Amino acid sequence: MDWLFNRIQITFAGLARLFDTPIFEIGKTRYSISLIVTLVVISFAVFWVSHAASTLINRRLLVKLGFDRGSREVIATFIRYLLTVIGFVIVLQTAGVNLSSLTLFAGVLGIGLGFGLQNLASNFISGITLLIEQPIRVGDFIEIDRLLGTVETISIRSTTVRTLDGVFVIVPNIRFVENNIINWSYRDPRCRLHIPVGVAYGSDTLTVTEALLAAARKDSKVLSDPAPRVWFRGYGDSAMQFELLVWTNQPTEAEPLKSALYFAINRELQHRSIEVPFPQQDLYIRNIEALVALFQRDNASELGNGKHLEGDIAHTRKSASKGPSNLTLRDMLRRIAYFEQCTDEELLQLIEYGYRQLFPAKQIVCEEGTPGESFYIILNGSVEIFSKRAEQYIATLNEGEFFGEMSLLMGIPRSATVRTLEDTVLFVIERNDLQKLLEDHRGLADQIANKLMERQQTLREMGILTEFSEETPLVRVRRRLQTLFGI
Repeated sequence: MDWLFNRIQITFAGLARLFDTPIFEIGKTRYSISLIVTLVVISFAVFWVSHAASTLINRRLLVKLGFDRGSREVIATFIRYLLTVIGFVIVLQTAGVNLSSLTLFAGVLGIGLGFGLQNLASNFISGITLLIEQPIRVGDFIEIDRLLGTVETISIRSTTVRTLDGVFVIVPNIRFVENNIINWSYRDPRCRLHIPVGVAYGSDTLTVTEALLAAARKDSKVLSDPAPRVWFRGYGDSAMQFELLVWTNQPTEAEPLKSALYFAINRELQHRSIEVPFPQQDLYIRNIEALVALFQRDNASELGNGKHLEGDIAHTRKSASKGPSNLTLRDMLRRIAYFEQCTDEELLQLIEYGYRQLFPAKQIVCEEGTPGESFYIILNGSVEIFSKRAEQYIATLNEGEFFGEMSLLMGIPRSATVRTLEDTVLFVIERNDLQKLLEDHRGLADQIANKLMERQQTLREMGILTEFSEETPLVRVRRRLQTLFGI
């Protein structure tokens, strides 16, 4: 038994001498197996500690300080690299490694990086550049080389991008430095989308414009400021080319938004009987006269029935066209006194400023005490204005008159409630487009200024407005209209 114990001691002593025996020497430091193993274990410990510390700082401290996701990732990355470098220096010094002895090794490594590891060195430097300059940050929605997605992580060598399909793509950092990058989230997330649409030749351009704008304004993801616009791009081989331009502040939803707009555009075009043509070719037939004579006898008996049917259809269309809901927005605007002399080009610009909306009878259009965000012109029908607070009837407005200007221009809550007396079509203009409209239509600006004076006097006499003096917001609105429009 003692013999076996002695053999084990001798074996362990031999292994200890083997592990402690220097294998090579750099400078004045001798490296043995035990020293190398110790350095490897401590190195893994340094990596783990630096990663855990940076993650803890990112999730606990930086979140409480209110940093956004991109800034947190950049700070955490620098902390991780700094702790790693400091840890390695401490480990080497503790192990008795003379750092000056690594000069020769560093020189050899530099030569190796210069020749054999060029791409790795380029990506390393590019990663440092991305972290310092921050042209892209974690959480940004970017597009590079037709790759569209959200930045998930930025490391020293590569950047991870998650596409809209949920696929994670590892992109070398050098591509972000050498190539053009579209960063949809940089500074202002708002972006403009282009929706091309082709319609049949002969389609009314104003009706097409109204249809496209109506589709855009019905989607909540489309911004009202800047307002949607329609461009006539030109004449294609088989269609008139239009383009709907809309703004959104949700760039990650750009593709779903385009799909939703195309669905809405299709409904609006069908509602207005606007045809979306197929690519077509013209076919020329020789001896067409003989072919016509051949079919004339067969069609003679059917023409009589066709005439009766045509007469019924024409009568139906004529009757239907009398209703205001079947009129185009252009025709309804021309029935308003201050728009009746407008050209088609001026009406096209007017349609871009507002849209028509149908309100059924007895429906509240705007409520007393609510913020004023829209200006209304009555295209068809009538409304009544009354005060719930004062329990007083104020006025009835009919086709061609307007309301909503007082609250909108003065920045005060609605002073009265407006309710439709019958089915009413209103032309609605949002706050941001009202000034543009008044600049182009001075006659309307004159009428608004005059109506402001009349309605102020009426409301004061009824005791609904009592706090106005010479320096009230109304006076400031009058001065502003005079400055802008020379009223």
